Amino acid sequence: MESSPDVCRVCKDPTAASSIRCQDCFGDEMLCEGCCVDRHAAHPLHRIEKWNGQFFEKCQLSELGLRVQLGHRPRQRCAVPRAAHSNFWVLHTNGFHRVNVDICGCEHAGVSGAPDIQMLQAGWFPATDDIPRTCVTFACLDLFLTLTLQAKTTMYDFYSILEKMTNHTGIKPPNRYPVFLRVCREYRHLLMLKRAGRGHEAGGVMATKPGGLAVLCPCCPRPGVNISNDWEKASPECRFLYIMFLAIDACFWLKRRLVSNEIKNAPLGPGWSYMVESAPYREFLRTATNQNEMSTCSGLAALDYANTKFSRGYSATGVGMGVCACHEFVQPTGVGDLQKGERYYSYVNMDYIYTSILRHIHAGLPKIVSYDIVCQCEVPPCVKELPPLVRLRAVLRLWRFVVPKMHIHSHTQACQLAYSLNTVPGSAQTDGEGIERSWAHLGGVASNTREMGPGSREDVLNCHLGNWNWGKLINLGEFSRRLWHYLPKEEYETQVESFTNFSAQQAKRVPEWTRLVEEWDADPTGKKSPYEASIHRVTEKEVLLQLEKAEAERVAAGIPGIHAVSPSSFIAAGLEVEDEQSEISIVALRRKLTRTVGRLRTLQQTYTPASIMALNAREAPEGEHIENEPLFLPSALSAEQLREEPLHGLAVIEDCLCDTQCSTALEDLRRHLLVKSRVLTYKRLQARHQGANTRARAIVERNEGSIRLHSEKYQDAWEAKRRLAGGDPARVGWSVLRAQDIRGMSDGEQSNVREISWIWTGAGLSGTDEPNMEDALRIEWSKAHARCRRWDEETKLLREEQHRLPIFLNSVKY
Repeated sequence: MESSPDVCRVCKDPTAASSIRCQDCFGDEMLCEGCCVDRHAAHPLHRIEKWNGQFFEKCQLSELGLRVQLGHRPRQRCAVPRAAHSNFWVLHTNGFHRVNVDICGCEHAGVSGAPDIQMLQAGWFPATDDIPRTCVTFACLDLFLTLTLQAKTTMYDFYSILEKMTNHTGIKPPNRYPVFLRVCREYRHLLMLKRAGRGHEAGGVMATKPGGLAVLCPCCPRPGVNISNDWEKASPECRFLYIMFLAIDACFWLKRRLVSNEIKNAPLGPGWSYMVESAPYREFLRTATNQNEMSTCSGLAALDYANTKFSRGYSATGVGMGVCACHEFVQPTGVGDLQKGERYYSYVNMDYIYTSILRHIHAGLPKIVSYDIVCQCEVPPCVKELPPLVRLRAVLRLWRFVVPKMHIHSHTQACQLAYSLNTVPGSAQTDGEGIERSWAHLGGVASNTREMGPGSREDVLNCHLGNWNWGKLINLGEFSRRLWHYLPKEEYETQVESFTNFSAQQAKRVPEWTRLVEEWDADPTGKKSPYEASIHRVTEKEVLLQLEKAEAERVAAGIPGIHAVSPSSFIAAGLEVEDEQSEISIVALRRKLTRTVGRLRTLQQTYTPASIMALNAREAPEGEHIENEPLFLPSALSAEQLREEPLHGLAVIEDCLCDTQCSTALEDLRRHLLVKSRVLTYKRLQARHQGANTRARAIVERNEGSIRLHSEKYQDAWEAKRRLAGGDPARVGWSVLRAQDIRGMSDGEQSNVREISWIWTGAGLSGTDEPNMEDALRIEWSKAHARCRRWDEETKLLREEQHRLPIFLNSVKY
């Protein structure tokens, strides 16, 4: 005979009603109170609901009589139990639990007889070591750490979730938020010590050295660890394999308000992982003097932002940090706060931070340091004044300072030549921008740490930085494999083929260019950069200024002008209108152009009345737009008219300005043809799917428009010079530009034309552009040579790093 549905199916006691169900057990089996307590002896933190006749209401297992015995296995009772605090609470992943706890007091307790030790053995982290009243389970702490590291969940949000999981009707459990903050901080710190093996090292925890808890990069060169101690005996062509790449930068999002102080809220392990030692760093900043950090070189606004009203009320306006530029591992003791207060943000902070990093790097290793404003602080004046703890011991000649590849475009041309990674020997394809990806990861922590005390904030940042390094470590092998098979070998072969063809075409010039590049690579100090133009390009504005200066001298000599607008200004205005005519396309711009042409006609009545006569005698087509109306500049007049004054002088001025237009247009045309080649290569290799191809196609079309405009400008200027020369092309001094001549350096290899276009190999008929052409060829050859070397270095460096990775992991234990 089956029992009643209201009778417990486990004990089948007719007096024991099945009124209890567990939300965390599998299934929805109903149990009586006794069976529920017995079944949950090993699961005292499950959520229980009891049927009250109308609905299920939440209750605690402690209310049913469950007692948790520590120091023994489940369901085993101690002979001499000692009850813990009567109001004992445990925070678990499913909420708050009030638990009846018994402490083992018999001989089985042994050395673990202390209540806090017994709780730790059970997987509960006690809030104190003396009569604890609250514990947080390891599972709860692990869940919080996972959520905060991945989703940047704050402690307050996580604690609020636990409250709502306990009771979502507004009735809160006892306030354990301060306890939860303290336990999380201690647990986080102990995990870092445990993972670094400090419990098994000589001297224990207190023997931890600065940076001893940091996760190190396994691919960076470390003599005696992943490279041999005799690495200095390597051949000169292989020395670049032992370069240490560093990137430093500042982030002004990671601020901290004026909350608490170091005495009330000290870090648990000052300087043991990623943040610098707080006490000596703070002492150094007290004695540091201000430095003027503003510069007109860089277009970046980070420093200006740091010194605005948005930094008021903050003890730290951000952090400075250093990473290995190739693999983006945050360096030991390589992170420090930036202060405003009475002193504005200055370079002394960054000087201290990156010299603190160098303590953990072999002094003899050559180093390449990237910093987005390194042009302002390459040789910091305060380096010699740094405290002995971080004072430089490395040899400065082993250093090269560079600007990251994205940031360098915000600098002046001089900085781009001096600090470009593309031209630094041994830099391979390092972009120097890895630290920006680290900032993107840490950005979500800014709101979490803004209101923390200095010690709590340092511990949280150390935890997140350690998680970043650990994620890099476990993915480094797969990343290295994918990087090796993705591009370097194929790209290197492509660059070598292109460079070889280019060198063959310029065989006579190559020896001299090679000498310049080698001298620059050996020591750029005081040397002429092979990547810099040695001939200054004379612009139309400069020619116009020279002509106006000459006209002013004639006026000073007593030869007055015939109009307030000088002849050179008149011709320049006509050429400017001619340029506007080639670009006009909108109705509103046509109205503006009409007014501009009208002003030019007024000047022509004074300087070239023959132009007005020719305009009046002309039969204009019906519906002709203003951009198609001829201007009748001196070059459009007859040879007989040009022999008369002042037309003869105006023709000389126009010829001079057209000559400058030919030079300028030809150089701009070359530049845009090079851009076209780069864009098409990028589109072929990188653009995938409709969106990316559409954007790439739009860039190509805009560049094609620029190529068309510059070629038309050259052709118009050449035609004007031909007419001024009496129609004889031999007297123009420039080659005629045909449609088939407008092609890139390597375009001839893909077409029936086997020779490179004259716009790359030669100048005008009279050699007017020869010096500029020499410069353009030398610069392009030097860049092609640098690209080949960088890709060759990249392939060799990737292979070397793949060799270092397993050696390091076999020698270092995490």
